[in-house]
Amino acid sequence: MITDPNSIDARHLAKWLQHARKAAGKSQQEAADFLKVARTTVTAMEKGERRVQPSELVRLGQLYGRALSELLRAGEPDESFAVQLRAAIAPHEDVTAELQPVAAEFQQLCEDYVEIERLTGSEPIRRYPHERAIPRGEVERAAEDLAVEERQRLGVGDGPIANLRDILEQDVGIRIFFLPMPSRVDAMFAYSERLGACIAVNAKHPDERRRNSIAHEYGHFLTSRRQSEIHLANYFSRIPASERFANAFARSFLMPGPGLSRRFNEIKRARAAASNTAGGVTVADLLTLAHYFFVSFEALTRRLEELRLVTSGTMDRLRQSRFAVREARAIVGLPERPDSSSMLPVRYVYLALQAYRDGILSEGRLARFLRVDRVMARSLALDSGGKADAATIAGARIDRV
Repeated sequence: MITDPNSIDARHLAKWLQHARKAAGKSQQEAADFLKVARTTVTAMEKGERRVQPSELVRLGQLYGRALSELLRAGEPDESFAVQLRAAIAPHEDVTAELQPVAAEFQQLCEDYVEIERLTGSEPIRRYPHERAIPRGEVERAAEDLAVEERQRLGVGDGPIANLRDILEQDVGIRIFFLPMPSRVDAMFAYSERLGACIAVNAKHPDERRRNSIAHEYGHFLTSRRQSEIHLANYFSRIPASERFANAFARSFLMPGPGLSRRFNEIKRARAAASNTAGGVTVADLLTLAHYFFVSFEALTRRLEELRLVTSGTMDRLRQSRFAVREARAIVGLPERPDSSSMLPVRYVYLALQAYRDGILSEGRLARFLRVDRVMARSLALDSGGKADAATIAGARIDRV
């Protein structure tokens, strides 16, 4: 319990109160109504001009869903992170109101990750490659070259990357979260020296689209990490070089030319051997190939067109014929992959559980960090005899809450 309000740094508290309110999607008027005070009083609190009484602090914590320990953290929220995100949102007035609370929660998750690392004495993973400049001229070729280079650096060869999120989190140190967003928003990227490189992906999108969004944002990280980015589907009437680069990087990173060409030609040769003809791939083959590379059918077909492995315009002709991908996948019998839309990274969950088992986090704070209620937090912490599998917990988060 807080007994001495004067022991609290008013400036830091003011920043955390404002940050928590925005993350909760509350207005100053809503906070004022909850406290039964004037809105100007809340404004003064958030400017550090008025001391917050212990009872008010407790009630604001309840309203915002924050433990007192979170509102009283040392230091301040990362303002550079927030400012950059606001700058990225500003041009898109139609989604600004919807994205402000998402951006605030995104930042809060990044802040929480840093706090968990501090509590457990864990060093952040920062295996960042050097930032590259986007060359003038052949942007797509430069993006493909960098994709090949990154694949080699990460040791993933030229085949499919099944565990893309895990590789970028564990081998590079990108903090990747899945959050519900407006449908036309694919992802957000932000970077600060303290919080590191962070990506938020739209949890509502299909798995293949989420993977493409991660690769797209990774392309921005490699070339312009100090510029926040909010990717809106089909937003640009004229695509700038930075977006062309990120798009081309994502295609090449997920579907490398040599690996895709080799696999395509293997299928073609197998068809020829089976039929004693010149051979040729079928739509079923393309569906299977897309499944193999963990990408959408359209992304795979467009990439094959780009590599001149299928006739230009193949995807457009299929669309005109009203080809239904989902029904075709069912006919071919491709298995459904388990949903991997867990909000939290596996390492984040693991460190939170470690802190709880070590007595650093209370059950209530564990629940807050994992974004679940206390009953679920207790259940997860006790799973498997108190040694819950972090991947299982991360996967359970969206389904159970």
